[in-house]
Amino acid sequence: MTLTTLQLSEAGPTVALREAGAGAPLVLLHGVGMQSAAWGPQIEDLSRSHRVIALDLPGHGGSDPLPAGSDLPDFVSWLHDVVLALDIGPVSLAGHSMGALIATGFAVDHPAMTRRVALLNGVYRRTPQARAAVVTRAAEIGAGQVDLATPLARWFGKTPADISARDRVAGWLRAVDPAGYATAYGAFARGDATYADRLDEITCPFLAITGDGDPNSTPAMAQEMAAQVPHGRAIVITGHRHMVNLTAPDVVTAHLRDWLAIPSEETYHDIA
Repeated sequence: MTLTTLQLSEAGPTVALREAGAGAPLVLLHGVGMQSAAWGPQIEDLSRSHRVIALDLPGHGGSDPLPAGSDLPDFVSWLHDVVLALDIGPVSLAGHSMGALIATGFAVDHPAMTRRVALLNGVYRRTPQARAAVVTRAAEIGAGQVDLATPLARWFGKTPADISARDRVAGWLRAVDPAGYATAYGAFARGDATYADRLDEITCPFLAITGDGDPNSTPAMAQEMAAQVPHGRAIVITGHRHMVNLTAPDVVTAHLRDWLAIPSEETYHDIA
């Protein structure tokens, strides 16, 4: 696996990425507070058949941040710039949490550059109560009040796999740039409905995965998103919460392999 950087223009921002393998391009987008290393299990496996490119989101890992106050479409535009700079389109996209929101926006705004899209623990049309809670957390983070214990308790259970993954995730959260974290979390808090009315425009193979114990990226959200997409499929993994790619890596990776094996001109309906 190669860790490298990319400059988007002569005086533009720097993007950090991990790359492995060869073949059709697969771009991986992590969640708020994480970094590209969070896709380790998937990079190792899927790079056997694809050119896997895991990006550090703006303000995370080694990537330069977007301006404070940036919203979800700004992150989508950033991804578009990255894909153009790498000259790799069209791409398959898999995103987790905030990365899932960005992947959704990219698939809607740039269909010709999207072969397929997979969302892990994505959010969709939060309830008013859930929206109020996440907006409050975004304001607290913006004010420098960062609470790591609460999200970690919400994301993980007590199994050995959860405990191991929790330790890694806690390290990434502690290392994230506070300003970049605040900007991304604000966009995440405001972004659950940004593209919600346009999901029916996504015509490529679409996969939504979540855990049955995820209280924020719920099974109902995954199922509702898949129902809105002409050729969508939802998968709920039992016994897991928000970080399914780390706590159930073999299961998640197997579903992603199946999704990647579908020719982009075909659909789940066509092969059912």
